[in-house]
Amino acid sequence: MKIVGIVGSSADFSYNRLLLQFIGRHFGADFDFNLAKIKDLPIFNQDDDQTNSAPVQELAQVIEEADGVIIATPEHNHTINASLKSALEWLSYKIHPLDGKPVMIIGASYFTQGSSRAQLHLRQILDAPGVNALAFPGNEFLLGNVKEAFDDHGDLKDSKTISFLGTCLQKFQRFIKMTEFLNQPEAEVLPPEDLKATGTIDTTIQGVDKSAPDWVEQAAEVAHAVDGKTYVRLNRGILTVDQLNYFLASMPMELTFADSNNQFLYYNQQPDTGEKMLASRNPTQPGNPLINCHPERARKNVEWVIQQLRHGKQDVIRMHVPTHGPDKFVVHNYQALHDETGAYKGLNEYVLDIQPIIDWYLQQTGQKLVGDVDAVSGASEKSGPAKPAVDGVSGASEKAAAPAKPAVDGVSGASEKH
Repeated sequence: MKIVGIVGSSADFSYNRLLLQFIGRHFGADFDFNLAKIKDLPIFNQDDDQTNSAPVQELAQVIEEADGVIIATPEHNHTINASLKSALEWLSYKIHPLDGKPVMIIGASYFTQGSSRAQLHLRQILDAPGVNALAFPGNEFLLGNVKEAFDDHGDLKDSKTISFLGTCLQKFQRFIKMTEFLNQPEAEVLPPEDLKATGTIDTTIQGVDKSAPDWVEQAAEVAHAVDGKTYVRLNRGILTVDQLNYFLASMPMELTFADSNNQFLYYNQQPDTGEKMLASRNPTQPGNPLINCHPERARKNVEWVIQQLRHGKQDVIRMHVPTHGPDKFVVHNYQALHDETGAYKGLNEYVLDIQPIIDWYLQQTGQKLVGDVDAVSGASEKSGPAKPAVDGVSGASEKAAAPAKPAVDGVSGASEKH
């Protein structure tokens, strides 16, 4: 976390600068802390626009790059001094780096009340429409009698004062994290998905009821689909239809294909080993619109997944489905498919239990999973909302009730915009 401290004084010696320097030394391990100065800024004059001058632009840039700002203000005649007021005028005239930026106010003064009245006025200024900063409420740190507050090394003497300052800074860091949600752009409303697959695309086999239990057989007859030992030319190979089936059935994962019309067309039927599939399919599902493959409670999540893939918000979405027992770590992966022009052509859902791969890797390398959080499976689970355990294509994991707007496993980088 980056925090910048602004010294609200242009004096060569400033106790407020001393206070910020102490914060940097004493609490620097908790966040990345740098000081910014206002000493070189010109006095604000609207008739002599200095917005693009180096001092103003440099200050604006360090504020833009920071996650939060701490302003240490002195008190002059019951308010902030002229140089700090001038700096804030530049930062709210044609540029607005403090807009939506969390700001903590502190201050040091020669007198007992610290800089209480200056802090009150500064809070009002930060709330002005042109500034529009997010002033950290409460937790006022008012350092009075500053001549006696520091030792010869520039460190605060009183342990209770240091402890209170540390508490305020910890709360400010939490405040910064909270404001990240306030500053997020509104979620883009994507076009709804036709899960009933009522439209047609160039590969739609027409004249066959999509919900027919023998859709594969009917569609094969209408389309004169090849089978058996007939060769199929692929982009880098030639296989018979039988060989393709052998090859796909041997994959150590369950594969499903739904086209861009949201019609469920294929799954690699697994050999009958007596074990249930991780995401159960049945021979009557191919051909069905996706809406037929899911209970009503799961359809919003299905739509969200397809929207993300179709509109390029994400290329891969991964979800851990924890309903298979402690000896498995089952991941549902949703991969967008594109043609040579980049057009969306559907999705490939592949489901696999990665636990055997993890166990094999640990055995081969001699490494172990350590710590309170499973280094492989649970890195982000404590900090994020619960992930929906819903099969985006077939409804295989329908037992888990999913939230309306699913969060996505951090492995895929998918939740940055949500």
